[in-house]
Amino acid sequence: MSIRLVEPMLVLEAKLKGKTEQYNLIDEAIRAALFVRNKALRYWMDNRGTGKYDLSALCAVLAKEFDFAKKLNSQARQSSAERAWSAFNRFFDNYKQTGWKLSKDRKYLTLTDGFKIGRLKLVGSRDLNFYQIEQIKRVRLVKRADGYYAQFCIDVDRRKEMSPTQTTIGLDVGLNHFYTDSNGEVVENPRFLRKSERQLKKLQRKVSKRKKGSANRRKAIKRLARKHLQVSRQRKDFAVKTARCVVRSNDLIAYEDLQVRNMVKNHKLAKSISDASWSMFRDWVEYFGKVFGKVTVAVPPQYTSQNCSTCGTTVKKSLSEGTHQCSHCGTVLDRDHNAALNILAIGLNRVGHTQISTPVESSTSAS
Repeated sequence: MSIRLVEPMLVLEAKLKGKTEQYNLIDEAIRAALFVRNKALRYWMDNRGTGKYDLSALCAVLAKEFDFAKKLNSQARQSSAERAWSAFNRFFDNYKQTGWKLSKDRKYLTLTDGFKIGRLKLVGSRDLNFYQIEQIKRVRLVKRADGYYAQFCIDVDRRKEMSPTQTTIGLDVGLNHFYTDSNGEVVENPRFLRKSERQLKKLQRKVSKRKKGSANRRKAIKRLARKHLQVSRQRKDFAVKTARCVVRSNDLIAYEDLQVRNMVKNHKLAKSISDASWSMFRDWVEYFGKVFGKVTVAVPPQYTSQNCSTCGTTVKKSLSEGTHQCSHCGTVLDRDHNAALNILAIGLNRVGHTQISTPVESSTSAS
């Protein structure tokens, strides 16, 4: 069972086992939810001044006009409209507050809304036993390349108390290394996509060679999708574990406030930037910061690589230069290490006075 980042609730995920006709009904339910969302989005675009409650009323209209929309649970329809209304709404298209029933042993999920999907077996649902049925606020059905899943949105306070580590850290992310921290430590970039690129190209060629509409082409597409899903899961696993380790080990974590969406417009670097998964890593750092009660600070990246971390003098350097050499104070550091020190200094200044020791102070007292 996997855990997903959806605040303020915990989301547990279990794979669904059922019959082909049940999977077909799940597909139908998902399409209905997407239809409601898209209708709500179009209505909002065509009618200036449309509010959240107008879209909510639209759901009732759609249920009367379309039988498949009526089959969808009423709260799932509302959630689809909310998804169109608000980009920050975390409860996606087909979350259901009602219309489902979980068995006492947490091994079976029964869906009871208009689609009559029925009873499905849950694979990997052991963690659900730690929570009461009343804590499960929503259930979401998801289709992926390797099957169907149920996500359980659980109302639980995940905050955990930890003793202060008395350390702070600054992180400079990059393409050569995943990040370099203010202590000079380096975490290598795993490059999951690059490592799988040969296999992906081979699978893509097989898709291209198969006749359109044939069963063999569908099988080839499914194998390609599963490989992409594997890469996606590898990235997530790496981001989660790395972020958790960083947050647990430090009281303050400062990192660059990078605009990744703009950066990937550079077609030469887009694939490498996406493969690095900086945005996912940042999301999990911020999430674990809240869980463990740590301070996380996003700082502007401007001049963090150019300014000297010792004296502040601007030392201009090209992207190909990997070493920071300051002629003013004589500081010589790895370029990314220098940037990480600047990021930490800015982060500490932004949060103001704290009782947290810097890494330098900590190492001095330890010695």
